[in-house]
Amino acid sequence: MKPFVAVPFRLFEQLSGVLSSSQPIVSLMARLYVSWVFFASGLTKIGDFESTLFLFEYEYQVPFLSFTLAAYLATFGEIVFPVLLSLGLASRFSALALSVVNIVAVISLEEMPPAALNEHIIWGVILLHTVFWGASKLSADYIVKKRTAALN
Repeated sequence: MKPFVAVPFRLFEQLSGVLSSSQPIVSLMARLYVSWVFFASGLTKIGDFESTLFLFEYEYQVPFLSFTLAAYLATFGEIVFPVLLSLGLASRFSALALSVVNIVAVISLEEMPPAALNEHIIWGVILLHTVFWGASKLSADYIVKKRTAALN
């Protein structure tokens, strides 16, 4: 009876090891995906900033901020933080900042189609993964941490 249980358990352990070793690659892929989504949105805002200002004045209802400040902050956030997140530099902070951008985007629209809301939820989960677990070994944060530890 023991070999009957031991063989599947060993196979499971081997598979688990393979999956665990691929975690940095999957984490990087997720960071790159969500970074591209926000960066592309930022490029669109920069490409026609007059339209961006118009949308922030009449379409989006950003609470507590003037529409001009909100437009500039959103554009800045969608250009700078995705680059940092892609590199894995200040990744937890960048993911947290993009989470705020994501949440404000959801609450600032009166009506959002369910498919669009689902995308925002997926992006939020990916960002929260980075906030709570960091950017993994394939990041500038990891390199900085290793070099700092070597100096001490």
